[in-house]
Amino acid sequence: MAVVWDGRVRSCPRGVPGVSRGVGKGSRVGTRGKEGNGKEGACRLRIGSWNIGTLTGKSIELSKILQKRKVNIACVQETRWAGTKVRNADGYKLWYSGVVRGKNGVGILVDRDLRESVVKEGFDEIVRSIPPTERLFIGGNFNGYIGAAAGSYGEVHGGFGLGDRNGGGTSLLDFAKAFELGIANSTFPKREEHLVTFRSLAVRTQIDYLLLRRCDRGLCKDCKVIPGETLATQHRLLVTDIDIMMKRKKRAKRMPEEWRLSTVVPLYKNKDDIQCCNVLEDG
Repeated sequence: MAVVWDGRVRSCPRGVPGVSRGVGKGSRVGTRGKEGNGKEGACRLRIGSWNIGTLTGKSIELSKILQKRKVNIACVQETRWAGTKVRNADGYKLWYSGVVRGKNGVGILVDRDLRESVVKEGFDEIVRSIPPTERLFIGGNFNGYIGAAAGSYGEVHGGFGLGDRNGGGTSLLDFAKAFELGIANSTFPKREEHLVTFRSLAVRTQIDYLLLRRCDRGLCKDCKVIPGETLATQHRLLVTDIDIMMKRKKRAKRMPEEWRLSTVVPLYKNKDDIQCCNVLEDG
């Protein structure tokens, strides 16, 4: 899955990593800057990627975990749901797509502040049509090892990976190089538990990744695995924190509660005409 920041959230939940494009009003769970009167302000957007094994019986629990971890947009894999549909999921809107019930399938969850701005498009069409001025974020289970060292991929690999590189990892690095992307979860020095995205009794590996344009790496403030959530037995939740400037809507002023409950003398009435504020409506 991917996220492109341009004015709408577009999703492509298909069998390969899809694309979603987005802007919006920020998130109720994100870290925001100061509120302004329609002016631009800093908003921290948290984007996640998680291979959940199956979504059956897990949608509400998944939403609660995303809320707790302050994830605004989540790309999920292995939903194992068939069809291409949209549904509400406890404060998030879920777009999912799968061909065979009980096998594969992907989806994207968007929180309540962004969820009304989503349209669907195909992955290839979006990637090729994205202007370089728009911000692009891609997240998914790529089943490849990029390795601990950057080697000849220093422009896309931050030098903080895990293990040895394999063919799948090389393909991902070549893809990132071709589209001028960087791999966010190779950018920050982390303990191993915050690098491992897949864990079983036999192996501890890094196969899930979040990518963004190299020119936007300064917006990425952190990227790590959150190992404590157990919704999926083997894959771990991977998140990145992005600082983005966006316009704020002017917030309507409300009458303070202590004023509403008090008794005042209105300015434009006779001096002895006392009124109680609790009969007044907000202006």
